[in-house]
Amino acid sequence: MTTSPTERRRRRADRARQVADVLRHQVLAGTFDSALPGESQLCHDFAASRNTVREALGLLAAEGLVERLPGVGTLVAPAKYTHGLHRLAGLAETLHRHGDITNEVRTVGLVDPPAVVAHRLRVPAGERVVYLERVRSLDGAPVSLDLTYLPQDIGVPLLTGDLAHRDVFVLIEELTGQSLGHADISIEAVNADAHSAGLLGLADRAALLMVDRLTHLADGRPVDLEWIRFRGDRLTLLSRLHRL
Repeated sequence: MTTSPTERRRRRADRARQVADVLRHQVLAGTFDSALPGESQLCHDFAASRNTVREALGLLAAEGLVERLPGVGTLVAPAKYTHGLHRLAGLAETLHRHGDITNEVRTVGLVDPPAVVAHRLRVPAGERVVYLERVRSLDGAPVSLDLTYLPQDIGVPLLTGDLAHRDVFVLIEELTGQSLGHADISIEAVNADAHSAGLLGLADRAALLMVDRLTHLADGRPVDLEWIRFRGDRLTLLSRLHRL
């Protein structure tokens, strides 16, 4: 029984996705030094057609993991940095071994909070909060766009701190004399709007990791509400899960 062209294309797309998943793992694990094996070798390794391999490599290129250069081959793009989710830590605390984290403070000041922000921070009705917007960079390359809301008694004293070079988490702990306790986090994939893309040096509609994080002090008080847009081509979020 013969298959239609449409069915053949579907099967090739399915197979290309399977090949891309394995190669993605190898790229992120550092299996390849600077370049992937040639197409002929990949065809042999995966028992796949050349068209399938090329489609798989195209998927990885679209994700920004590899660069395909005519006459050169498929090169590994600059490595992603890992940000663990198993410990509550600021970006500089997490990525310090990779370089210097600096913050471009774009907006800071007192604002009337949206009702949902006031509710999540447990701020009394009518009380203003501190709003802080930063573009965070690793060795000069943008990594994230952070929008942060803080209660007045926490946020106002922080404004005299070194917001350009230090994590807000560390400043909060120094100010309060308490350790941070826990954070409630949700993560989803979103496309960059034109403005955010420009700030992060990305193409419009590029993939981002959007993190919604509400951080509490050890005594349970919520003190830091953030919406963070991470560049998906620069950062990988990692965690280890245990079945209890």
